Amino acid sequence: MKELQSIINAYREIEQKNQQAALATVVKVTGSAYRRAGARMLITADGHTIGSVSGGCLERDVLNQARRVLQWNEPRVVAYDSMSDEDITWEFNLGCNGIVEVLIEPLSHRGEHGLMVFLTECLQQRQVGVLATVFGVEGAIKAKVGNRLMLSEQWAVRHDIGDGDLAEAILDDSQHRLESGTSKATTFAMATGRAEVFIEVIQPSVPIVIFGAGHDAVPLVRFAKELGWHVTLVDPRPGYATRARFPLADTLIVCRPEEVCERIKINSRTVAAVMTHNFLHDSELLRTLWPSPLRYIGILGSGQRTRRLLDQVQGTGRSHNIHSLGRVYGPMGLDIGADTPEEIALAVMAEIKAVLTGRLGGILRTREGPLHEPNDAVDMVMESGKIHGAMSCGQGH
Repeated sequence: MKELQSIINAYREIEQKNQQAALATVVKVTGSAYRRAGARMLITADGHTIGSVSGGCLERDVLNQARRVLQWNEPRVVAYDSMSDEDITWEFNLGCNGIVEVLIEPLSHRGEHGLMVFLTECLQQRQVGVLATVFGVEGAIKAKVGNRLMLSEQWAVRHDIGDGDLAEAILDDSQHRLESGTSKATTFAMATGRAEVFIEVIQPSVPIVIFGAGHDAVPLVRFAKELGWHVTLVDPRPGYATRARFPLADTLIVCRPEEVCERIKINSRTVAAVMTHNFLHDSELLRTLWPSPLRYIGILGSGQRTRRLLDQVQGTGRSHNIHSLGRVYGPMGLDIGADTPEEIALAVMAEIKAVLTGRLGGILRTREGPLHEPNDAVDMVMESGKIHGAMSCGQGH
């Protein structure tokens, strides 16, 4: 999300200056690639770039292609195939053994219905959105490369697709994608032709709530902001939860554990790190956070301490089997031999990222299959820890 936010910020400046710009988006990946579908790069008319679509091997040619796109004011799709023995494989130093299709399009300052406005809304309002982009058309179907359908949790559907049947089919798939949270390139076979569409789920920045303003929270806040996450720091001590100590935090809240539900809005995308170093505070926080829809609850401390905390909460008469719940992680963090506050923060951030993307957090050289595909083993673990029922405690967006 940090990359997308940087692109949006750069576009605002371009728009204010009424300058030309093009946007390159990876819309389909077959085989292996450095970046997955959805990677973006903004190209200004004077050759500046923000973001990337690969590890550096494609950017120069994409820049050249963008100049042509701006000259003719027409979008185009460029395919880079590293599976073949053609000269292009050597020319661009492609070593990922895959096919990367990139849509390059001119950006027009179209006001309230434009692409960049939609992306900005998703990030600013912290809403999940779906962006369905046509990048291939065959036959007499009434659609063009670059046509879009935009859908979000809060706003009405917008699209410029001329084919009503195609638009309806894309909308139906997009609604499913909004619920599942997964992006995919899909081919729609209609009576009049075929259309390739990249249906992309736009996820807002990850909201993380860090409980505890000790010295070990400082690098955790910094690392979370490096990833572009929205950081809320909570501590009952006014002298600790200060802007001087945590200049990068988005929100600082001074309150006791029992006041958390009144002060913080939590939804199913929120993650939390409990690290107050106070057993009674941690115990009260877990009682408060337990009914919430938090995606991840991390607990700092030893395994024995975590078990005592969980046993206390379980002993309050709640019917849930806490020990089998996949969203509680304690001790939190991946096993990387972390010792210093910075190393612990690294381990914690890596674990949260793995949980959010459905990974086990292992060593990549032991992984089988494509790097960007989810892991079935994780799905089974998550399913076994799934909990059903009403959730309270500050549900919101």
